[in-house]
Amino acid sequence: MIRINLLGTERKQAKKAPAFDVGQRLTVACSLILVATVVGIGWWYWSLDNASARVDSEIAVRTAEAARLQSLLAEVQKFEAQRTQLQQRVQLIEQLRSGQSVPVQLLDHVSKSLPDMLWLTDMNQEGGAVTIQGRSTTLIALSDFVANLGNGGFLKKPIDIVNSVVESNLSGGAQSVELINFTVKAELASAGRAAGAGPAGKGAPAPGRK
Repeated sequence: MIRINLLGTERKQAKKAPAFDVGQRLTVACSLILVATVVGIGWWYWSLDNASARVDSEIAVRTAEAARLQSLLAEVQKFEAQRTQLQQRVQLIEQLRSGQSVPVQLLDHVSKSLPDMLWLTDMNQEGGAVTIQGRSTTLIALSDFVANLGNGGFLKKPIDIVNSVVESNLSGGAQSVELINFTVKAELASAGRAAGAGPAGKGAPAPGRK
């Protein structure tokens, strides 16, 4: 009699059945896709956040640099304005120097030529001729004054002493003091200096130098 074990065959067929069915596989696949998507979105958001932070940092640095450059630009503009003002002042001074009239230059030259113990009482300029009157306590002071007038090339040499008179004056007590009244004539060294210059007029008496 032949026996067939049907239970064993069924068991073997049951063991060969798949572990997951199609629905479970789809569920797992969808879950994996969902996880991968979430991870990708998270990484993308993190990278964007880092990039945004870097951009914000660079913007802050550039803003600070722009503010610093703006302050430097303001200082440069201030210095440029000051330099322009100084240049204008220098140009004005140069114009005033170049435009000095002959009487002003003559008064300056004569003032620098005065020695001690000598002072002036009158000075006239007519064209290129200059006449100077004054007083001195010594002939040496008068000689030094004439020599000083001839220096610098402003007046022509020789400079003539056309008049010198000694007079006596009384000072405190009865002591007599001799004074020399003098008149000096000279010519301007350059006719161009006298061009357009009228008579200088009488100068105010200069105080004696002590």
